[in-house]
Amino acid sequence: MGCVGSKEESPKPATGYSRQQQQPPQYQETQPKPTTAQPQQPPPSAPPPVRPPPAKRPVQKAATVLGKPLDDIRQFYTLGKELGRGQFGITYLCTENSTGKSYACKSILKRKLTSKDDREDVKREVQIMQHLSGQPSIVEFRGAFEDRQSVHLVMELCAGGELFDRIIAKGHYSERDAATICRDILNVVHACHFMGVMHRDLKPENFLLASKDERAMLKATDFGLSVFIEEGKIYRDIVGSAYYVAPEVLKRSYGKEMDIWSAGVILYILLSGAPPFWAETESGIFNAILQGHIDFESQPWPSISDSAKDLIRRMLTQDTKKRITPAQALDHPWIKDGGAASDKPIDSAVLSRMKQFRAMNKLKKLALKVIAENLSEEEIKGLKSMFTNMDTDKSGTITYEELKTGLARLGSRLSEVEVKQLMEAADVDGNGTIDYIEFISATMHRYRLEKDEHLYKAFQHFDKDSSGYITRDELESAMKEYGMGDEATIKEIISEVDADHDGKINYEEFCTMMRSGVQQVR
Repeated sequence: MGCVGSKEESPKPATGYSRQQQQPPQYQETQPKPTTAQPQQPPPSAPPPVRPPPAKRPVQKAATVLGKPLDDIRQFYTLGKELGRGQFGITYLCTENSTGKSYACKSILKRKLTSKDDREDVKREVQIMQHLSGQPSIVEFRGAFEDRQSVHLVMELCAGGELFDRIIAKGHYSERDAATICRDILNVVHACHFMGVMHRDLKPENFLLASKDERAMLKATDFGLSVFIEEGKIYRDIVGSAYYVAPEVLKRSYGKEMDIWSAGVILYILLSGAPPFWAETESGIFNAILQGHIDFESQPWPSISDSAKDLIRRMLTQDTKKRITPAQALDHPWIKDGGAASDKPIDSAVLSRMKQFRAMNKLKKLALKVIAENLSEEEIKGLKSMFTNMDTDKSGTITYEELKTGLARLGSRLSEVEVKQLMEAADVDGNGTIDYIEFISATMHRYRLEKDEHLYKAFQHFDKDSSGYITRDELESAMKEYGMGDEATIKEIISEVDADHDGKINYEEFCTMMRSGVQQVR
């Protein structure tokens, strides 16, 4: 992650997006195997070639990720409290020793960079951040340090927190506010593309505010999935984040236009509190994206201006050749400063929806964890054996390489993308490995969440006094235990769950909560 507030980061370039789509066969690429040219033998009469003595390569340099000598970051910075945690490392608050100024430091554990691609991705992230530094709307990069254990990326600290948090805290929110935010996001896309960079993972979590000031600048962060644009190249690897991924990415044939699609999805959420394409499963979300139907009929869309809807349609155009460009979008009447965007407050239900949109996935993860912990020995016997067989070093955790090797040994036909999807989904705490409960949660997810008997076990877990109801206090206590959000947000979610408003949650209401999509939120 780049400019850091208190958000959870996802620094792994190869899996920033959970890579969840199970691709149809026609989208699977088969790469030709590289051939090794045989050196030509000199003719018999030729003198033997004179070979210079082999160059002595410094061992230290060859072993580095960044290709420069190892360095001790502590000579320059003092690392402080943890700000965020991702698959490969941890982001800390850090203080520059010479000035006392605060920055953010993303420390990436080298032992978790298991492949050459992983190391190249980190190196490219540093190159892109160095290249983009100086742009006011992009996190400022301070430097990269590498020691024997980690690569440390030091960057500007964004003390203002996440974009959605500021919107929700503000309480009063209008189309003009949304237009201002969208203009900032489009400026980021325009700057990146102009400088030859495709972000590839635009989502609200990757926009943070530089400070707590009311007029703080929005900053783009997390360039772990970004690439330098090669003109004429068709990109084929699946990247992004489920709700925000463009249809051409799912078809494995895309270019920089994908960033405008993601920005269009963010704008839709800014105005309605819900994503334009949604479903209960990732594959369902992707099907909705490919179908491309945009709902402008349900609330609050009837009260949103036609100009705003026109811009969204242009940004969410399936045909990339017809999709609006960043420059054209910035010139749209709704976006322009003092343009068509109204200052009339948007319905406060939109803010409530935003809160719930952010919390829903966490609720489902909580249910999965509870269900996994409560499965009987009989039910998990097969899964337990699977875990033991994959945990080849008997460490009690499974690494990505162990997962990939173990699945292949079991005759799995999962593609590398799908293995990474499973890894990303299972690694709930983001520490780069899968522990036993995480493994059980992920492997039983598809088959068991919908089964009544397993949901009932989760229900019983919350129903501490076995009254047949979960009181608001019981659910609130469980959600707080798992870090589910602030008190106000929890209360709002619970009030939605308690459909008959009797002050407690029955089993039917609980099941509805666990199975409901964001669009059911009133």
